[in-house]
Amino acid sequence: MTRLALALVTLLALSLAHPLRAEPAYPQTTIRIVLGFSPGGAPDVAARIVAERFKAVWGKPVVVENMLGAGGNIAAEYVAKAAPDGATLLMAGNAAIVINPSLYAKLPYDPAHDLVPIAQVTIAPNVLVLNKDVPAESVQELVELARRKPGELTYASAGIGTSTHLAAELFQTMAGIKLQHVPYRDGAALMTDLIAGRVTMFFGSIASVLPQVRDGHLRALAVTSLRRSPAMPDLPTLDELGFSGFDASAWFGLMAPAGTPAPIVAMLHEEALKAVTAPAAREKFAALGMETVTRTPDEFAAVIRAETPVWARLIKQAGIAPIR
Repeated sequence: MTRLALALVTLLALSLAHPLRAEPAYPQTTIRIVLGFSPGGAPDVAARIVAERFKAVWGKPVVVENMLGAGGNIAAEYVAKAAPDGATLLMAGNAAIVINPSLYAKLPYDPAHDLVPIAQVTIAPNVLVLNKDVPAESVQELVELARRKPGELTYASAGIGTSTHLAAELFQTMAGIKLQHVPYRDGAALMTDLIAGRVTMFFGSIASVLPQVRDGHLRALAVTSLRRSPAMPDLPTLDELGFSGFDASAWFGLMAPAGTPAPIVAMLHEEALKAVTAPAAREKFAALGMETVTRTPDEFAAVIRAETPVWARLIKQAGIAPIR
């Protein structure tokens, strides 16, 4: 027997004695879905809907952890630096992914390189609402009022860099008006002051403002999405009203640490979409004024690439100082 033949026989014998092992099944341990939002809100609801599906399908514990602070940066950093094994996931909001890179002087993570998209699951448009005593029945009347009183009208927000803040900045930039920003830390205090007339307007989530609009405490003028909201179908979009391309909605989606194997990302994507498109999930989202989204990881990545420079330009144009 030649040396080559002997080597081949030896290699064959070794392969039979030690067969190739298949990749271990996913998941092997508890899955954690981390988010930088409080319990009960839209992203928390989305995370728990997805968690229930994962637990039912894979039979492993799934924990939702609300990790608050720094506009979502703490949660995003935690997941970005986790092991890329699919055990630690992020229910991300657009603030931490496409806004904060331009809003903060330095981030401890890079959304474009440290995280991979899995599934964008829901979009929640904001609504432009006024105190009921403001003498403006339409967006055009509001713009005319602001032009007559430059710097006198105020807008509330949930804080610097939030969608409620940047929607108002985009509005005043496109309208060519000057408004005064009044940021709040407490949502209840914000709503109390808005209803009492201590602030003029608010670009708030549908879930937070719809009850007040229905009760006649606030006046709704327009939604900030490109399409009308099923929750308020009679309310026009700002795009319809001449603010071409106006889109300042909050979105939420599942992400994982960069380097997570593609087969795991594919499995997570498939099950996440099954979770959020189930009839019961759609009903929960509709009650919060949210719409289900079914974008692929590549489509989700394209959204992130497209929106990041848009908010970067607005932040620079509006002169919003970087947070240090």
